[in-house]
Amino acid sequence: MNANECLVNSAAAIAHAVRTRAVSAADIVDASLARIEATDGVVNAFTDIMAERARRRASEIDAELASHSEPIGNAAPLLGVPFAVKNLFDVAGLPTRAGSKIERERPPAAHDSPLIARLERAGAVLVGALNMDEYAYGFTTENSHDGPTRNPHDPARVAGGSSGGSAAAIAAGQVPLTLGSDTNGSIRVPASLCGTFGLKPTYGRLPRNGTYPFVASLDHLGPFARTVQDLALSYDALQGVDRRDPASVDRPIESTARALADRIDTLRIAVLGDYFHDQAGPDARSAVARVAAALGVQRTVSLPHAARARAAAFVISNAEGGALHLADLRTRAADFEPLSRDRFIAGALLPAAWVVEAQRLRRWFALRAAELFQEVDVLIAPATPCAAPAIGTEWLTLNGQRLPARPSLGLLTQPISLIGLPVCAVPVWDCHPTMPIGVQLIAAPWGEGMLLRVAHQLELAGVVKSPVAALPSVR
Repeated sequence: MNANECLVNSAAAIAHAVRTRAVSAADIVDASLARIEATDGVVNAFTDIMAERARRRASEIDAELASHSEPIGNAAPLLGVPFAVKNLFDVAGLPTRAGSKIERERPPAAHDSPLIARLERAGAVLVGALNMDEYAYGFTTENSHDGPTRNPHDPARVAGGSSGGSAAAIAAGQVPLTLGSDTNGSIRVPASLCGTFGLKPTYGRLPRNGTYPFVASLDHLGPFARTVQDLALSYDALQGVDRRDPASVDRPIESTARALADRIDTLRIAVLGDYFHDQAGPDARSAVARVAAALGVQRTVSLPHAARARAAAFVISNAEGGALHLADLRTRAADFEPLSRDRFIAGALLPAAWVVEAQRLRRWFALRAAELFQEVDVLIAPATPCAAPAIGTEWLTLNGQRLPARPSLGLLTQPISLIGLPVCAVPVWDCHPTMPIGVQLIAAPWGEGMLLRVAHQLELAGVVKSPVAALPSVR
């Protein structure tokens, strides 16, 4: 297998090939950089490419391998695997853009984000930073500063957001692993629309220091990947407390990759109905039905007042986001994207009583979810109400209802984000004529390993998959 063939394989396969010296880390990195150059004129996933850094690190890996008489073992499970990160992660030497015009004028970061450092300790090689919605406030990555990221499976469509570059780079075969953030659905929405796997861990599971915040009480970080095994390997490498993030929880590291093949037949799994059925279009409902049938699930349950939970998520996001950017809104309002600027201004003007009530509703909704998880272990729900709309779409029609397109892509993710539950997004095909659509697998806090096992079984059954898109070369 040559480096180009290896690149569009799994991260686990790449690491095995590099470890056994079937291919060099330098050749893999060169293949990744060449594919980015050949395809990113169409996709526009990358905002920064760090070729010199990546080649230097790959050379170090190859030199270390050459100095060993035996292959390096499992201490570096992602050995030689190229990865990229949403540009709200600190990358030493780059300004942390957060998708904005304003932040790219700040001094460059002095250090890498802790999560970048953890992936590099596992052997992965950073190749660049990825496009996103400005300040992570959006669901489409139609960024007016850096241009829209296009869906690799149909470049006329959106990639989703706000981690659109992170999902698109996977789907385009540019890298096999990426990192993104999820406040209201920003991992799950682009994973659904681009047909990749994505993991939003439990709130507090992965530290967020070294990243540009959006809503501190809702922000999560997590990986995207082309296979469940790769998702698990990256998640395992990312785990661990960091006291510099006050929300970071000190829990033992869970080896989810080793447990992927464990049985799931004793798990209590149910479809999440009512709001999550009513707000989904026919393609999304079909995807849920397909996943449920593959798992032998016939039970449907309800999580009451999900619509109110979504409203609370909007209030909290607007208020915290508006407060965070208040100084720049006062002095540099013209440098914001118009849509995000107006929402931040509205958030800064919200009455405090609304925010207090939203937080009360959040606590109440978390208690209702905890009660539900006394009866079930895993919930199945659509990730987005529809497949990827065309770039520039202003309105969607869902079940006869006309809705604003951009915020409505998060209809089904926001209630879950509000209470910090772990979610694995899995991509389903053939429910839409040409595009993928995702399904959320949801568990109680700290249930990531269980979700990954369920996703793995669905992948083995061929129900979910993440193929590389066929893209024209633009070189």
